[in-house]
Amino acid sequence: MSTSPIRLLIVDDHNLFRHGLIRILGDYAELQIVGQAANGQDAVTLASQLQPDLVLMDVNMPLLSGPDAVRQIKGQHPTLPVVMLTVSERDEDLFDAIRAGAAGYLLKNVGAAELIDALQRVLAGEAILAPSMALRLLEEFRTLAAAAPREPAAAPSPELSEREMDVLRLVAQGLSNKEIADGLKLSEHTVKTHLANILAKLHLRSRAHAAAYAVQAGLVRDVRPGR
Repeated sequence: MSTSPIRLLIVDDHNLFRHGLIRILGDYAELQIVGQAANGQDAVTLASQLQPDLVLMDVNMPLLSGPDAVRQIKGQHPTLPVVMLTVSERDEDLFDAIRAGAAGYLLKNVGAAELIDALQRVLAGEAILAPSMALRLLEEFRTLAAAAPREPAAAPSPELSEREMDVLRLVAQGLSNKEIADGLKLSEHTVKTHLANILAKLHLRSRAHAAAYAVQAGLVRDVRPGR
């Protein structure tokens, strides 16, 4: 993990919760709160102005919803991770956020230390889900995989190189960038480059999309939820 504080943008339309979260997280040296917003539209603007390391965002907000804000932020800053922090346990909100490109989906009953650990893991290249939501996402992947015709075990796309296929399989197995780098004897920077190329070539938005793609293509049997 990096020893530099995570530069964090917090987005939530409930003022009491947002200010309370800022006050609590402000006591941790691992974090630096660089900005806050009360709606998705301001989040998009501040993401460009402040260039945070990570955005922590609610789902249901005025002017622009969390998932819609994620789409705009990822469109402008593809490598900027956005993690949803919400009370919503609706499948629709979870799937919409993941489709938009969110790197994680956590519930507001998470503890501060657990939250910080999750954010650090996201920056290390992991996709993070609340355990209850991970089970729902896995079930959705299984449903999609069962409904989709099975592709041969060969590359699902002729555009992917053999090394990119190796990275895609390991992403789908739930490994972080560091774990992939160690396993393939590559640098983390090289793994990030391969992953960016995979997402671009397959027109996908996030690691979760890449994992779902690999499951549907028959490259792996299942995906592993965030630890």
